[in-house]
Amino acid sequence: MKKIVLMIACGLLIGNVAFSQTKFGHINSAELLKSMPDVTKAETEIQAYAKTFQDQLQAMAKEYEKKIQDYQAAEKTMTEAMKEVKAKEIKDLEGRIESTNQSAQEKVEKKRQDLLQPIIDKADKAIKTVATEKGYDYIFDTSSGALLHVKATDDIMALVKAKLGIQ
Repeated sequence: MKKIVLMIACGLLIGNVAFSQTKFGHINSAELLKSMPDVTKAETEIQAYAKTFQDQLQAMAKEYEKKIQDYQAAEKTMTEAMKEVKAKEIKDLEGRIESTNQSAQEKVEKKRQDLLQPIIDKADKAIKTVATEKGYDYIFDTSSGALLHVKATDDIMALVKAKLGIQ
């Protein structure tokens, strides 16, 4: 019985020693990305790209409003066949607007992904480099909300920013 207690005590002691040698760190990756100049440049480019679609959609909306107004103004004098044709034109334009809007959203999101992924990869590489250089075993991302308590002295934000050459 004493041997079992002794083995358990030794196991706990070894476990505690191994755990105490593990070095943890944390970083807010959302804050890091926000502070990177490349992200600001990419966001500006994404906004300009999105504006081209917004302008196109606004032109289509004006055309839609005009067709509605024209239809309402001439509705009393139109034949049933003419009303059907005009209503179909309006319905088709609604469909084109909806399709263009959906396509624009997909294209803007793809552009966002294409522009931001290399920046995210750059930040990830810097985080891993700093973690290796400073002997961290684990780095947690506090922006995801997965960790409830972190030791503030292990925040590697300043080190990663220095590695990236930003203030």
